[in-house]
Amino acid sequence: MQVTLIQGLLIGLFALIAGIDFWLEGLYIFRPMIVCTVTGAILGNLTLGIIAGGLTELAFAGLTPVGGTQPPNPIMAGIMTVVLAYTTGKTPSTAIGLALPFSILMQYIILFYYSAFSVLTKKLDAYAANVETKKFTRLALLPTVLVALTYGVIAFLCVYGAQEPMKALVNSMPVWLSHGFEIAGNILPAVGFGLLLKSMLKAEYVPYLLLGFTAACFIKFGNLMPVAVIGISLAFIEFYHNKKQTDNEKKLKSMIESASGNGDDGDGI
Repeated sequence: MQVTLIQGLLIGLFALIAGIDFWLEGLYIFRPMIVCTVTGAILGNLTLGIIAGGLTELAFAGLTPVGGTQPPNPIMAGIMTVVLAYTTGKTPSTAIGLALPFSILMQYIILFYYSAFSVLTKKLDAYAANVETKKFTRLALLPTVLVALTYGVIAFLCVYGAQEPMKALVNSMPVWLSHGFEIAGNILPAVGFGLLLKSMLKAEYVPYLLLGFTAACFIKFGNLMPVAVIGISLAFIEFYHNKKQTDNEKKLKSMIESASGNGDDGDGI
């Protein structure tokens, strides 16, 4: 399958918007689940976008920017996973591994911008001290504009400009190498979910994890909707249990304070 010029421009435009969102962390449309779905819709294969989005989102679930560090870029990973699967006919799991170089390329570009934009801080301080609001606003918006344009240009070049070399490279790969990328792509979601659990998992929630794992893997459902309903039900049970416990603690605390206050009124010399 070929990516047309219009599709390449639309994906570049979406990458520009998602890049602004990633830079500002506002609406979180930069997450791979959204990026892959939108890219799939633009390419006319929404099903591929949704499947690739689920796999890529799991792979990036535990990869979060901390301080000045940057994980592989989720926007380029999501876009290129769908584009590579679409143009080469490979499975989304194989395309995840093939998309990583593009994701890492964007990661290094963003890291370069972090260092380069640091030189603007002194100028911003000077504008703020002199109350030059227009100059301050223009200079403060400059990094966002440059980052957005970079996302749009690189996404367009990778999606449309380099599609023939990418297709030739992937098709020339021996079977063992292509299979290796597929295995790596299948492992990445488990690694991402494991990184997420490392920071979020608590001992009291392990039974829910085991129950969800058992329901998803060993009970035959037509789709995953029943598993999602089970998860939502358990979340509601936990929420109302904690709410009731909190209310009881507040009532008990209020009773103790009330009793303590009555005791003070009865004390005297």
